[in-house]
Order: sequence, then structure tokens, then C-alpha cells
Amino acid sequence: MKITAALVPARSQPFEIHNLDLAGPLPDEVLVRIVASGMCHTDLHARDGYFPNLPYPIVCGHEGAGIVEEIGAAVTDLAPGDPVVISFPWCGECEPCRADRISYCTQGRGLKSGGRRADGSTPMSRGGKPVYSCFFQQSSFATFALAPAKDVVKLRRDAPIDMLGPLGCGLQTGAGAVLNVMQPPGDSIQGQSIAIYGVGGVGLAGLMAAKIAGCDPIIAIDRLPGRLALAGELGATHTLESKGSETLAEIRRITGGGSHFALETSAVPQIFRLAVDALRGLGTCVLVGSARAGTEVSFEMPWLQGGRTVRGVVQGDSKPREFIPRLVDLFMAGRFPLDRLITAYDFAAINQAAADATSGATIKPVLRLPH
Repeated sequence: MKITAALVPARSQPFEIHNLDLAGPLPDEVLVRIVASGMCHTDLHARDGYFPNLPYPIVCGHEGAGIVEEIGAAVTDLAPGDPVVISFPWCGECEPCRADRISYCTQGRGLKSGGRRADGSTPMSRGGKPVYSCFFQQSSFATFALAPAKDVVKLRRDAPIDMLGPLGCGLQTGAGAVLNVMQPPGDSIQGQSIAIYGVGGVGLAGLMAAKIAGCDPIIAIDRLPGRLALAGELGATHTLESKGSETLAEIRRITGGGSHFALETSAVPQIFRLAVDALRGLGTCVLVGSARAGTEVSFEMPWLQGGRTVRGVVQGDSKPREFIPRLVDLFMAGRFPLDRLITAYDFAAINQAAADATSGATIKPVLRLPH
């Protein structure tokens, strides 16, 4: 079938809109008419060559939301007309997948950035030549996308599908790091303090989740005043401009010695170190920020021996078919106002959306696909 898609013709080149051909679904796949797709910094990392084995030309996009158009012969739990969000891929066969820890799939990296289906095929083409796609096994910067049915999450029909694509990756990551991993006890007499380093889309999702979980105080740290202002509106009790040792002293003062939890989204080594140094004994720092291969950070060993936990988290440690509907319910109840993070762009303005995301002018761009 003919589709319209935004492809990256070569490393670090702008997105280009082209008409492409898309193959039909395999037995375990669904074809989704994309209504809107979130733009994540991972898409921009792919554009700019962060992933060493990523082939070009490629169609990115991995926060697709839309309507099921067609199902493969083996699909029984989805039907044409279902509103859906497409989430991250997993193989289903490796040790983490068998343990139901699918976000840590050992084949995940290849499935996300290999440019092909798991069987090696390439469903998109142009003039008979392959266009690499299957980015996160969806490539949702297109009017239609194919995805493995197991990665597709059915949604309640009264939810605004054009706003929900970012739940497939970025917002699920931030909220899941808090609700699935930290699990702060909301009934604590003294409250559970949390510091959030970087309040872009992922950080603000974590902040909203921290408010839902009853954390107090909630400290937002960033370098952009506009983001800090929004963080305050969404539930931060304190907002701090990132200033190194001065910020560390202020966090310790606010929390009475250090935060119980820290969410590090920036992937900047100095900020990661700050997040760990600002923990109290037995505190936990969760890293969700994505850095280039080879990026290193150091901590003092005696400091870690104070019972502090430092761990990485992928995709919010989420089971999307359980967690995303939970977040949608919270959104519909007014408790997870993800719409406050979103700026909508026409598909043709994709490069402007990318520029605004890079500059920080926009927190979470969402591209609306033409049909």
C-alpha cells in the first residue's frame, strides 16, 4: 500500500517527507493507521547517528497512536477499529522475557535500532529499493505502521487518541520509574522525598507520578526556567536551577539530609553524580537518561556503602498492556495531565518540531498525521 512517511536519508540529515510502499502485515502483526506520533529524543539520536549499526535511509518514530486497520492471520486479541498505542519491542524468548521483565529483553537493542523486522525483512520500500524501518518495530513517523501485535496496547474508546502516543515510550519511562521501580510508600508519616533531575517529558512524567504516589517534598532541577515553572504547576514543591555544589546543599537542606529517591533523566555525568551525592542513606537513584556508548561516571565507594542504591531502568520497567491503560485512566481522571506537556505539530513541520525539542522550546512534540 502507498503511505506518506518522514525518512532520514543519511546520518544527521533533516527529515524528508516521501511517498513509500508498505507491505501487508505478517501473521503476528497489525497494521495501524497512525493518528499521531510523539517525538522522543531517541528519534533525534537515531537521526544523528547515535546508534552505530543503524542503517539509512530510515523512517523513525516510536510513540505511535492510532486505529487498527488490519490484523495478521494469527492475531486474536485485537480487531480493526481498535484504538491503540504502540509500545516497545521484545523478543519473548530470552531470559528476561521469560521472567516477564520484557523491557530488559536481550534482543531489545537490535529490535529497536536494527532497521528490520526480527526475521530480517524490510516492509517499507521506495521505487523497489528498501527503506529501513521497523524503528522500535513500528516506524510511526508515517501515515500507517506495522507492529507486532504483542507490542500494541488497546485503549479505552473515550480517550483522546491524538494525545496518547507519548505513553508508548517517554512518559511511560518516567512514570514507570517512580510507580513501578521506586514505589514510594505514600502512607509514610514523614513523607518520601524525591528529586527529579531534568524536567523534560520524561522527568515531568516522573514528577506527576511522584505526586500521585504521595511524595513530599518533590524537587525539580533543571536549567530552563520555563520547564521549572511548569514543574511547579504540576506538583513540584521546590524548583531549583542546576548549579552544582550550591544545588547539592539546597537539596540536603530541603530534605533534611538528602532525598529518599532521585530520578536522573539528563544522562549528563555531572548531574548523575549530583543525584547520587544528594541521596540520604538507604536512598535510591534511578537512571533513565540515555547516553552515548562510552559515557562514564564515578561515585565514592564509601558513599555507596551507606545503603544507597543506584540502578538503571529501561522503559519504566513496564508491562505496557497493564501500565499504559492505568496511565490513561489517571489522565482521564485528571491526575496525570500529560496534555500539559504536549505541543501538536502538523506532519509537514517535523523538522521544526525537532528543532523545538532540541532547544527546549517544546517539551513533548506530537506529530499529527494527514489522512
